[in-house]
Amino acid sequence: MSIIKYNNVEILRKEHVVLKNVSFEVNPGEFVYLIGKVGSGKSSLLKSLYAEVPVEVGEARVFDYDLLSIRRKQIPHLRRRIGIVFQDFQLLTDRSVYANLEFVLEATGWKNRDERAARVEEALQQVGMANKSYKMPHELSGGEQQRVVIARALLNKPDLILADEPTGNLDPDTGMQIVAQLHEIAAAGTAVIMATHNLGLLDTFAGRVMRIDAKKLII
Repeated sequence: MSIIKYNNVEILRKEHVVLKNVSFEVNPGEFVYLIGKVGSGKSSLLKSLYAEVPVEVGEARVFDYDLLSIRRKQIPHLRRRIGIVFQDFQLLTDRSVYANLEFVLEATGWKNRDERAARVEEALQQVGMANKSYKMPHELSGGEQQRVVIARALLNKPDLILADEPTGNLDPDTGMQIVAQLHEIAAAGTAVIMATHNLGLLDTFAGRVMRIDAKKLII
């Protein structure tokens, strides 16, 4: 059963149509590339999936949520099931790697300190960063920071990860390692949608390709 189903969706930003007639489905464990020129609407589409950009036309479902009628109080529950990986990391610079991740758990309702500690350690272990939990973000390389961001996205064991140009600020070799990591996550059952303009990645790592061109999604 698909975890995302869009049918004839229109996406607007500030009353301007960014995308129209968008129809696609994503199943559990799928790895999907979202490609298109800079400014084509890739980020807007991703943001619509976690109700950052509203959907007002068409049919749009993510998990059991109808995005056209979702209530404000339901949005945090939707977002808890989605991990987000940003190009520019968005780590809190005034606290350690551990504190960055614990902050997310506290904000999403983990009340027990021991359970938080165990989950942070588990997520960092998953991305090979368990020995860097005491470091501050500025003490890490770009690739290490992106691994921490992936660990942060995994904290609540999401069913879907959205990665918006996750290799954009990384050198090619490090970028390859990050995409390999996302592929492993998909192979373990979490769907991954990765927006990228690095078409070389498509030759190295298999995945379904969706392309945005002239305000339309081509699948």
